[in-house]
Amino acid sequence: MNKFTHHNRSLHRALLLALVAAAFGAAFYKAAQRPAAASFQMPVIAQQTVPQTPDPRSHFVSSRQNIHTHAASLVELGDGRIRAFWFAGSREGAEDVEIRTAVFDPVKNQWSPEHSIANRAGTQHELQRYVKKLGNPVAQRMPDGTLRLFYVTVSVGGWAGSSLTTMTSNDNGTTWSKPRRLVTSPFLNISTLVKGTPFLYGDGTLGLPVYHEFIGKFGELLRIDGDGNILDKRRLSSGNTTLQPVLLIDSPQHALALMRYSGAGSKRVIATSTDDAGQHWSTPGQTVLANPDAALTGTSLPGGPMLAVLNDIEQGRDALSLVLSTDRGASWKTILQLEDQRGSSSDPARFVKTAAEQALASDSGIADAMPYALSAQSHKCAAQQCAFEFSYPYLIQTRSGDVHLVYTWNRSFIKHVQFTRAWLDQQIAKATDGAPH
Repeated sequence: MNKFTHHNRSLHRALLLALVAAAFGAAFYKAAQRPAAASFQMPVIAQQTVPQTPDPRSHFVSSRQNIHTHAASLVELGDGRIRAFWFAGSREGAEDVEIRTAVFDPVKNQWSPEHSIANRAGTQHELQRYVKKLGNPVAQRMPDGTLRLFYVTVSVGGWAGSSLTTMTSNDNGTTWSKPRRLVTSPFLNISTLVKGTPFLYGDGTLGLPVYHEFIGKFGELLRIDGDGNILDKRRLSSGNTTLQPVLLIDSPQHALALMRYSGAGSKRVIATSTDDAGQHWSTPGQTVLANPDAALTGTSLPGGPMLAVLNDIEQGRDALSLVLSTDRGASWKTILQLEDQRGSSSDPARFVKTAAEQALASDSGIADAMPYALSAQSHKCAAQQCAFEFSYPYLIQTRSGDVHLVYTWNRSFIKHVQFTRAWLDQQIAKATDGAPH
C-alpha cells in the first residue's frame, strides 16, 4: 500500500467518524433541548340535540376513472365539513402522481368535486431539490384553525428513501402555502414516512406518528410546534417488523399504539402503550388482531371504547372489518364486516359483476356502475386472475360524535363510510354483552 492510498483511506475514515460524531452530537443536543412534557388533548364532543339515522352511509369520495388511487386521510374543518386527501396517478410512484382533495358536507350528505393541491414538479420547484415521487398525505387542524398537511416525498431510491414535506392553509384548504421539507433526522434526513392520524397535545403542539423503512422498520412519534418545527422524537418500536403506527388516545396520559406487522411467522397487529402521554412506551407485543402486512387505523371514543379498522385476516386484502375494544385493546369484537370478498375474486367476469354491485350499493347516487367496475378491473385483474383489495383505512371522530372512515377501493377509488353516534352506541351496547374477538 503506497502512502497516497493510505492517506486517502485515513481521510475517508476520519470523514466517516466526523459524520457519525456530528449525527450523535445533534441527537444528544436535541435530547437536551426537549420541551416540557405535555398531556394529550382530549376531544370535545358536542351534545346530541337531534335524532340520528342509525344506519351507516357510504359514498365514493374520488371520481376520476382508470387511475391509480390510494392512501386517503381525513380532517375535520372548523365549520364541521370534512376534507379528504389522497394520492392518484397512472400508478403508485409514477411521476404524474398528485395529492388530491375533496370536501364532504354532512348537511348535504355529499362530496364536492376533487382537485389537485400538490404534484411532483411543483413540489420539486419549491423545495429546490429533485423529487422522484409523492405519497401518503395526512393533515391536522391546529388550535388557531390552520390546516397543516404532511406528505411523503422521495428523491432517491424507493419509499425507504423518503422524507416529509409540509404545507399549511388558513382557509380550510382552499389555498396552500409553499411546501417545505421537514428535517426529522440529523443523518441524511431519509426514511421518514407518515400514515397514522396526527393529534394535538394540551399545549397546542402536534403529535405525528411516523415510521422508517431504511435498514430497520420501526415506528416513532414526532412532536411539532405551530411553525412546523420538530420539538421532540420518541421511539415506539425497534427492529425490522413494525410500520405505520396509529395512536388510540383514551385519556390525557394513556394511549395505545397499533402497528402494521411486516415480519415472518404469526401475522398479528403489534401494540405498545404509554401511561405518561408518550414520554415512555411499553415493550411492543402481538395482539389478537390478524394483520396481512397491511395498514390499519383506529380511534378512541368518549368513555374509553376503542375502534379499529383493518384487514383482519392473515393473507390478502379482500376483507375489511370494523372492530371494537372495551378493555383498552386486550380483546376485540367485530361489529361490522365492511367488505368481504374472500374466495370470490379469481374470475374476471364475476369480479366486474361484484364490483358493479358494490358501487351501486353506495349512497353516492351512481346511475351507471360499470365504469367503476371496469376501473377496478384495470388495476386488480391480470392474466384472467383478479383479486379484490380494500386497504389503507383512515378513521376519525368529528365534534358531532360521528365517526368517518375512508379507504382504498380496489386501487381505483376512495370510499367513505359514515357511522352515526346512535349507531355506534347501539353496537357498543351489543358488544358489552357478547364474547370478545
